[in-house]
Amino acid sequence: FKVSLFTVKVGNTITLGDFEVEFIRVAHSIIDGASLAIKTPVGIIIHTGDFKLDQALDKDSITDINRIAHYGDKGVLALFSDSTNIEKEGFAISENDIKKTFRNIFSDHSGRIIVALFASNIHRISELLSLAVEFKKKVIFSGRSLITYTKVARKLGYLNIPEDILIDEETIDYYKPEELLVLTTGTQGEAMSALSRISVGDHKYIKIKPDDLVLLSSKFIPGNEKAISKIINNLYRRGAEVYYESISEIHVSGHAGKEELKLMMNIVKPKYFIPVHGELKHLYQHKKLAISSGIQPSNIFILENGNGLIFTDDEKCYASERVYAGRIFVDGKGIGDVGTHTLKERAHLSENGMIIVLLVVDAKTSSIISGPEIVSKGFVFEDYFKELNEKLHKLVVHVIEENQKYDSVDWIKVKEDVRKALKKYLNKTIDRHPFIFPMITEV
Repeated sequence: FKVSLFTVKVGNTITLGDFEVEFIRVAHSIIDGASLAIKTPVGIIIHTGDFKLDQALDKDSITDINRIAHYGDKGVLALFSDSTNIEKEGFAISENDIKKTFRNIFSDHSGRIIVALFASNIHRISELLSLAVEFKKKVIFSGRSLITYTKVARKLGYLNIPEDILIDEETIDYYKPEELLVLTTGTQGEAMSALSRISVGDHKYIKIKPDDLVLLSSKFIPGNEKAISKIINNLYRRGAEVYYESISEIHVSGHAGKEELKLMMNIVKPKYFIPVHGELKHLYQHKKLAISSGIQPSNIFILENGNGLIFTDDEKCYASERVYAGRIFVDGKGIGDVGTHTLKERAHLSENGMIIVLLVVDAKTSSIISGPEIVSKGFVFEDYFKELNEKLHKLVVHVIEENQKYDSVDWIKVKEDVRKALKKYLNKTIDRHPFIFPMITEV
């Protein structure tokens, strides 16, 4: 299966069947962010994408409000708007403001500075590099994704790095701590990230020293708090000072605050409003803001992944049938052919192992030709299983003999009886729950 990729620049318009899609520049924490103005046969749809209205950035990075307003004046059928920071009052802090905070930190701290950040935040990396030049520091990039992103950004002209400022990790000991700025990844507590390895002393070159200052210049993404806290605690344990968002303004969001979201609605003036990109609580809070901004409650739709909307020629809108949306498991050459039940079985096998009971019987006389043979995989140590195997063997034989008392033996029933007997015995004696597979062959 081959996918064709096309490069689209901000300001370009492409045609997809009956749709014309214009890419409108928006400010965000990544470069080249774009919202979409989609011209359809039934009306114009605006999808903001991730955005904020940071007007303090350079002219090539700010959100193109004029272009968005152009469509608002023409009449917009529906607005799909980013909801991530709906709970943040006012406007998002400008990226330029955070540079002032960093400058103060660089000025006040006399030791080595380590900054962990998202590798995709090229604008912040650029600001930190300019501060490194200002304070005469050498810079180390640590982390594969950071090295990759900055390499691509330099190639495309988005990042200017003076050649004499970068040094390799292995030369770190040739410089005094106050001469160094380390930029690294791992802000979300990723187990194998550079920052995680630094925090436990497992990094080959970067070892925490008592005068080190570590800055986590990122937001704690919900669900990652425990992993991030573990890294912070490990850094403190090794003697570093640590700044993070909740105690110091060293990160600004790339998402619009409540007032910016309200301003977007007033500029676009949509008939229908669909809050997107956020948890359900964010979507409902955004709905309340839309109602307070004058949009009819009946014209606001809360959608979750898989929900659909249909817009008609007479500018009406209604919910459509749900479609499948979510992760698709790729297993070898199979795509999406492994269901939840199979995955649960695999998880069970990985945690508990399995026992296979092999038996060959005479189809006419119901007598045993071979077996029962009991094999275990991933269950218990082999030495211990030899002793356990004798007891399980006797138990299987007993179940078979009990069933052989009848005129005809139902071997399907025997399989289930063996499974139940072994399950009960293992649960009672060693509190283990392996998968049990009786395999009976009639010949």
